Amino acid sequence: MSSSRSLLRGRGSYDSGKVGMVELFFDLVFVFAVTQLSHSLLANLTIGGAVQVALMMVAVWWVWIFTSWVTNWLDPEKLPIRLGLFGLMVAGLLLSSSIPKAFTERGVMFAAAFVFMQVGRTLFAIWAVRGEPLNMTRNFQRILAWMVLSGVFWISGALLEGDQRLACWALALLIELISPSLYFWVPGLGRSTLADWNVEGSHMAERCGLFVIIALGESLLVTGATFAERVLNGQALTGFLIAVLGSVAMWWVYFDSGAERAHHRIAHSSDPGRQARIAYTYLHVLIVAGIIVSAVADEWVLVHPEYASDAGIIVIVAGPWLFLLGCALFKWVMADRILPPLSHLVGLALLLALLPAALNQLFSALLLGGLTTAVMILVAAWETRALRESLPAQEH
Repeated sequence: MSSSRSLLRGRGSYDSGKVGMVELFFDLVFVFAVTQLSHSLLANLTIGGAVQVALMMVAVWWVWIFTSWVTNWLDPEKLPIRLGLFGLMVAGLLLSSSIPKAFTERGVMFAAAFVFMQVGRTLFAIWAVRGEPLNMTRNFQRILAWMVLSGVFWISGALLEGDQRLACWALALLIELISPSLYFWVPGLGRSTLADWNVEGSHMAERCGLFVIIALGESLLVTGATFAERVLNGQALTGFLIAVLGSVAMWWVYFDSGAERAHHRIAHSSDPGRQARIAYTYLHVLIVAGIIVSAVADEWVLVHPEYASDAGIIVIVAGPWLFLLGCALFKWVMADRILPPLSHLVGLALLLALLPAALNQLFSALLLGGLTTAVMILVAAWETRALRESLPAQEH
């Protein structure tokens, strides 16, 4: 296809890796989705509720990251691609609005919106790459086969209830999660290769960084809104500061050096598809999950500063723990190192060490929240100092 008619994103120029305004507009839908997820978890702090929210959170991330892959290949500044994104936004709003009742009366809406986004976007991509090299069409055809297969279980699950719906949706999500690792192998069509996933690394890194910002922003919104409704006293102000400092520490751990170093690496990599699949497609879901769970923990600490149930304790510790685990694995994959950063490993151990005493009610929720935030600040300061001290050595 001639360059003037092609809908593919350009490669190699300064602007080719930039995130467009229409992509940022599309992301606003997922601000709502993240808010819905955190509120749903807070409203049902049980094992069953956590499993349901975890499934929906991964599903939300999956539909977003797959869309980011497609806009990495296709140029959202071209009118057909832009209109396609607007169509996905409508479905995304329906998906997000159905999250609180996805396992009750709005299961059909959740599943239908999800399948429409996954299957519809892939069909659109097949149309958009017509006239391009055959391997691109074959890649999307393989993806379509997997999306249709999972879609059968999404829709079937929506017609069931209770544990049957959960089991069916879990199978559907599992199908989608394993498909990239199997290179979307389809009988008769073979499998894709990493060469078929020749992504613009700079764009992928920036897109995922922006989603992390979305999740952190939602955390700050929850903190601000909850604090505004509390009686102004020492406990409320302390809880507010703990929550804000915790969000700042998370931003620091991810963005101070890790995100930029990874951005530089994937942008200059000879094999960006592999890094985009592992580091950004899979590992970032842990980072986002940690931020969402931390938002729930911040609200708990503000509302119940003196006491935390076992579920509340687990949430307060699990949020930063999941975030640190995701960041540790992300930085490990994206750097030439034998182990993840020592600061992150120590932070993970310290967070786990807090659990026994907390479950024995030795800490109030406020104190436990303060301790987890202190661990995050320690990790951020440790890594920053270690990196600053290593720079002079590298210069010599």
